[in-house]
Amino acid sequence: MTPTAPDPRRPGAMGRLRNYLLTGVLVLAPSAITIWILFRLLNWVDNLLGQYFRFAALDYNRIPGLGLVATLLLLLVVGWIASWIATRPLLRMWDTLLTRIPGVGIVYGSTKSLGEAFLDKKSTPFKQVVLLPWPHPGMWRIGFVTGRAPADVRAALGEDVEVVFVPHSPNPASGFVHYAPRRSLVYLDWPVEDGLRVIVSGGVAQPGDSSDEAADAAAQGAEGGRAS
Repeated sequence: MTPTAPDPRRPGAMGRLRNYLLTGVLVLAPSAITIWILFRLLNWVDNLLGQYFRFAALDYNRIPGLGLVATLLLLLVVGWIASWIATRPLLRMWDTLLTRIPGVGIVYGSTKSLGEAFLDKKSTPFKQVVLLPWPHPGMWRIGFVTGRAPADVRAALGEDVEVVFVPHSPNPASGFVHYAPRRSLVYLDWPVEDGLRVIVSGGVAQPGDSSDEAADAAAQGAEGGRAS
């Protein structure tokens, strides 16, 4: 019996380690960059205010928490200004400039698109909530169908395929994109908001919990009435 030749398309140990490393960087990079920027901004504001706001009642020391409060107010003001000029040409020009910077454009564009997907209440790219078998059969994760796979992907796989976004919990702003066969998906009759609520709550909040509790309470009340 001749031994089976290894599949040349399957990556070796070093290839898998490289893929894991790249995946880890892509998952952590947006959060790490955001935390680093906020940390530097907080230090800058705290040091700036600490030079001028010193009082004898505090023995001329810095006011505790002043930098944090000022940073939050600064973010609120920037958010308000950005929402006010959202339709202005200046912001559109800045948006175009960022998307054209190599490397930065990929992170900014994907983050912006995903943020719009979660914040836009009128039109969401998520079509339906599904259960996806992952990481192995018998285990299920919540995903959101974003549409059908391109024709070349369907032709290569030889079946109908959906594009499914599988977010992380409790932070749904990052996750994985799966090309999943329709036959492997379980389609749920849930609103997209309920699916997001389950993910953000870590599974604590489940659709229909309140109605189920009310039904149980009614059933217990009925049984108590018959017993009396």
